[in-house]
Amino acid sequence: MDRQALELLRSLLTGERLLALAVVVGGEPVAGILPFLADRGLDSLLVHVSGMARHSRGLSPGARVSVAIHHPLGAGDDALRAPRLLADARVEEVSAEQRPAIATAWTAAFPSAAMTVGLGDFVFRRLRLESARLVAGFAQAHGVTSHDLEAAASLAD
Repeated sequence: MDRQALELLRSLLTGERLLALAVVVGGEPVAGILPFLADRGLDSLLVHVSGMARHSRGLSPGARVSVAIHHPLGAGDDALRAPRLLADARVEEVSAEQRPAIATAWTAAFPSAAMTVGLGDFVFRRLRLESARLVAGFAQAHGVTSHDLEAAASLAD
């Protein structure tokens, strides 16, 4: 993957704050839109979900999910050229030891979430990326490897 594609990958994972989520609950497809933070190595995404939300039932540890992250379109932008990352991930539980640091980072990124971080029905989940495709524009698709994620993470801000 060339530097321009790596920069795009990094900007999607660190610059965007919402992902589209696809899960299966009781054999039925369920979609959600969630705030997220990328882990430092860009190999996983952190989400904070309420047990009351329907899509949360598809986020049990071990479950497989799909996510999409894209740059917003401006007026007159060609939707076929919209940069986006499409990924499949495995859900992991966040350990008790990791929660305080994640909660601090979460509330720094999403100040209005300070009230939900302490609520008992909300949990953090890690979405470990297993496979991904970066679409840089029309006819510009790249398979994303773990090496690509490491390279994108190492780019200077």
